[in-house]
Amino acid sequence: MTITTFASPAAENPSWESQVGALLAELSDVQTELLSVLQQKRERLAAVDLPGLAALQPQEEALMQRLDACQRLRRELLDQAAAAGRPSDSLGKLTGAASRSERGKLGEQVKNSSARMRLLQHHSLANWVLAQRCLLHVSQLLEIIATGGRMQPTYGDKDPVHSRGALVNHEA
Repeated sequence: MTITTFASPAAENPSWESQVGALLAELSDVQTELLSVLQQKRERLAAVDLPGLAALQPQEEALMQRLDACQRLRRELLDQAAAAGRPSDSLGKLTGAASRSERGKLGEQVKNSSARMRLLQHHSLANWVLAQRCLLHVSQLLEIIATGGRMQPTYGDKDPVHSRGALVNHEA
């Protein structure tokens, strides 16, 4: 994507609107693909498919590079908007300054992009929780293997917890 400079506020230059639209379209494509990858990743985590997880890594990295490019372009567009005296706090505010014919379409794209970003956050969190549960499970399995399935005492001597009677009848 190439960037042309914004015209002064008094001049009419719709090219910035088309650039914002192109950025939002690219962002939408990346978000949709990333949602698909996160779904595949969750399925492979649940199935403990390590080769499948490794196969997803290059696709994830390519999507992250595309997201970085979108972020850089967004920053450049907002910087140019600020230089031209347009709203530059966010793409949402910038699209509010678009012409009447473009404002509705761009506003809808911004709204959809924000909703997909929240969905991506939820999917990422779900994958993180699943990965943490898997690590906890592996940790517990390793502990069972290391201790032979017997619980080690938290306090006291070297006697296992279950070698004596109940807590009330504990011998000194």
